[in-house]
Amino acid sequence: MDKKLYKLMNWPEIEGIIYSECDNPHDYLGQHVTPQGLLIQAFMPGASCIVVRIDGQTKTYPMEEVDEAGYFAVLIPGRKKVKYTLFITFPDGQSREIRDPYAYDFPVSREALKEFELGINYRVYDLLGAHVTEVDGVLGTHFSVWAPNAVRVSVVGDFNNWDGRINPMRKDYESGVFDLFIPGVWTGEIYKYEIKFKGGMVGLKSDPYAYSAELRPDTASVVYDIKNFKWEDKAWIAKRDKTPALKAPMSVYEMHLGSFKKPTDGRDFYNYRELAPMVIEYVKKMNYTHVELMPITEHPLDASWGYQVTGYYAPTSRYGSPLDFKYFINELHKAGIGVILDWVPAHFPRDTFGLSNFDGTCLYEHQDPRQGSHPDWGTLIYNYGRPQVKNFLIGSALFWAEEYHVDGIRSDAVASMLYLDYGKRDGEWIANMYGGKENLEAIEFLKHMNSIFKKRGLSTLLIAEESTAWPKVTGDVENDSLGFDLKWNMGWMNDFTNFMRQDPLFRKGCYGDLTFSMIYNYSENFILVFSHDEVVHGKSSMIYKMPGETMEEKFANLRVAYGFMFTHPGKKLLFMGQDFGQTSEWAEDKEVEWNLLEYDSHQKMQTFVKDLNTLYQKEPALYEMDYDVDGFKWINCISADETILVFERIATNGEKLVVVANFTPVKRSNYKIGVPDAGKYKEIFNSDSAIYGGDDFVNPRLKVSKKDECDGFDNSIRIKVPPMGISILRYIPVSEEKVVDNETAKKNVAKKNAAKKATSKEKK
Repeated sequence: MDKKLYKLMNWPEIEGIIYSECDNPHDYLGQHVTPQGLLIQAFMPGASCIVVRIDGQTKTYPMEEVDEAGYFAVLIPGRKKVKYTLFITFPDGQSREIRDPYAYDFPVSREALKEFELGINYRVYDLLGAHVTEVDGVLGTHFSVWAPNAVRVSVVGDFNNWDGRINPMRKDYESGVFDLFIPGVWTGEIYKYEIKFKGGMVGLKSDPYAYSAELRPDTASVVYDIKNFKWEDKAWIAKRDKTPALKAPMSVYEMHLGSFKKPTDGRDFYNYRELAPMVIEYVKKMNYTHVELMPITEHPLDASWGYQVTGYYAPTSRYGSPLDFKYFINELHKAGIGVILDWVPAHFPRDTFGLSNFDGTCLYEHQDPRQGSHPDWGTLIYNYGRPQVKNFLIGSALFWAEEYHVDGIRSDAVASMLYLDYGKRDGEWIANMYGGKENLEAIEFLKHMNSIFKKRGLSTLLIAEESTAWPKVTGDVENDSLGFDLKWNMGWMNDFTNFMRQDPLFRKGCYGDLTFSMIYNYSENFILVFSHDEVVHGKSSMIYKMPGETMEEKFANLRVAYGFMFTHPGKKLLFMGQDFGQTSEWAEDKEVEWNLLEYDSHQKMQTFVKDLNTLYQKEPALYEMDYDVDGFKWINCISADETILVFERIATNGEKLVVVANFTPVKRSNYKIGVPDAGKYKEIFNSDSAIYGGDDFVNPRLKVSKKDECDGFDNSIRIKVPPMGISILRYIPVSEEKVVDNETAKKNVAKKNAAKKATSKEKK
């Protein structure tokens, strides 16, 4: 070996590289200016020869193998750094030509890393992960990953034969972030991080910040440039930003993309681009305002429905690429349809390629299983007290809002985050610092996340699936709220479903289940839901929850149920298939039962929901004042024996609707209803209409109120109340002098008759 070269070798550090324990390879590999010249070093196990060629020169410089493990070095005349290429030859005659990754110094922002340490880097996805970029005129990918307790981290992929010795990353000791720029690697390359743990064990991990991933069962991350997309939804976003969401109609079609429709050509799934026109056609036909997608974040198991996430920044490759998913959202926005994503900040799976024990330690989860695991779900719980973990989750939520333009983020299983004892028995959980069961760190995380959305001026709706009576889930963080915009009303869903399951003969005993929701209705901003959770695991489909000896009776029950839902204060959500009465429970591996629409009863049910959606959006009284006590008034909530409810919905301009809901199969031909306002009442919707499969027991003529006390009001009307049905009447004001009671009418007739007799006598 050349003596000059020998003296320049840092043998202890070279040994660290050879044994894959070096966490700062840039100090030794690549090019370094020395008093003796330009020293270039490379580690390429298995190579028989490496030659250096400097850009713009024809002369080449053979490297000397200074260690038989594959460590090469060469001393080139010159005192400045150069651009060069390595020509590598292997014993089998194969060769490779690469730009040396260690010849490039990618500038990682110290400020960005510090923000990440503090948990306030809200575009952390621009810092960590794999990013196609250009350094010194050379195109490649910059990789970075947080693994503070790792001995060594390497990028591995097809580009280096999955050999973790070849591309070790450089560690920033303050932040614990490893990074490396690899020239020649770009969109489409698959990769993982090979992590050497303390103790010598080695693991392969997918990238927590990857923009894309392989199709299951493969688990590698995929380099992807998500910036190369031209959005065309500017008008939609502008309208969304100007519209107060809580005062706007919101009827959500919850769906699972993989089972909405299935290809007939043998494929498992349609592509996002294929699904877009199908979804648009159906949602527009049915007049929904939004779709809510069950998790499209990458996940390994179809049967988890996406709720056990391994890729928080990657739309699942089951349906295509990230740009395909952007296309899907863009097309829905152009069609005037909002997109809400289910998002899972509560837990993550134990899959060894994912976040579990990421750097050999419990990095994302708590070390103590009493804090870090869900016994019932078999999953792990995030350590919400660690700033970098909070940053990872907050960054993910913001990512979907800012990079994918989604209109809502629905946080799953919030209750499990709020309570330390959720799903646990005594001895399986640890109390907080005050001895309570509240998860103080999770509470702070949720407040932090939701406040940042508001501070960044995002009009993205923040929705919580919170199944307990936790106070102030919705509202302003400044008022000690968690800061969500909407909360799923699980209490209403459970009470009302329990009520509807009862035989109509016994519903009077559960009458309180109908009215209880209005006692707490204004404690939160609620959205009423019949979600996928209600039609799985033996709970039966919505149509088969309904009592009745015949399908006609079941459909009548379902119509009145949906009618009550759409007239009750709160935004609305229905799961796919339930708007036409799907008979089977939902299964993720089967298509929605579209074939049922060949039957008249299912077609009519679909028409009913379509018209209900149309009416809901047309009538401001049904949505404008959902969260204002002046938007709803009981007229009759005490007729338990008849199991009838009567109430009023009111718009901000004073327009009023009267809703009459009858939960028994009994026709009421001349039913008296008290009305708060004298005037005319026109029926604008009746679930018993023949076009919906009913008996047409409707009110075709205007009803004029009379001075006839009922339900505590001076005025009343008499109407036909449909059996097992709902009737909606619009209030039409008339001048007070035109409204008279029966006695006045009789007196007026008597006066007219008397006048006629008097006139007749005078003529005689």
